[in-house]
Amino acid sequence: MTEKDNTPKKEQGDDQSTQSSLVQKIQQLGQSSVAAAPDSNIHVLPIIGQIEGHIQLPPQNKTTKYEHLIPQIIAVEQNPKIEGLIVVLNTVGGDVEAGLALSEMLASISKPTVSIVLGGGHSIGVPIAVSADYSFIAPTATMTIHPIRLTGLVIGVPQTFEYLDKMQERVIQFVINHSNIKEEKFKELMFEKGNLTRDIGTNVVGTDAVDYGLIDGIGGVKEAMAKLNELIEHNKSDGTMIQ
Repeated sequence: MTEKDNTPKKEQGDDQSTQSSLVQKIQQLGQSSVAAAPDSNIHVLPIIGQIEGHIQLPPQNKTTKYEHLIPQIIAVEQNPKIEGLIVVLNTVGGDVEAGLALSEMLASISKPTVSIVLGGGHSIGVPIAVSADYSFIAPTATMTIHPIRLTGLVIGVPQTFEYLDKMQERVIQFVINHSNIKEEKFKELMFEKGNLTRDIGTNVVGTDAVDYGLIDGIGGVKEAMAKLNELIEHNKSDGTMIQ
């Protein structure tokens, strides 16, 4: 004779839901519990992997979709509880126009912003990194500066070259306007020969990026948080003086 299960159905359902949630966390993150950040006045915007633009990348690529980031940046600007933004970069680059759109958005928000380049901030990741009010790079991180290129079918006419040249000039002007690097130096790094394997450009390591004036300082999470809090306090004091 089997014993009757007297456990209420609602409790059984709750247990199953908890177990299912636990399994999902283990499968996705490799751990049973996730550290939850307290309510904070700082929003973190990670830009990881390849920046996906108008063309969808293969599923095996680790991507950051720009259509996901744009609403987040607008929400940061609109939310009065958020007083500052940290942009964490570890990207190989990606779609030029998508990256430039994100750079322009980050540069135009009214709240203090700080960026950190960890691992790498390559290609179109360079203008995103310099779009913040203050930028940091880890000592071992690198930034690859190279000319714009196209893959796939290209129409071989002079207009194609002119289009690429104009787009490249947009990127160059944005970087020099939002960092301390000189235009001549940036172009020299961009068109350097022999530095990259089978390519034109330069791989700039953390300390060199600071020496060139591309990035503001060497640092990581601690330095970025301290600088952002400093900018937030300065922003508040300016607001008080205006009122």
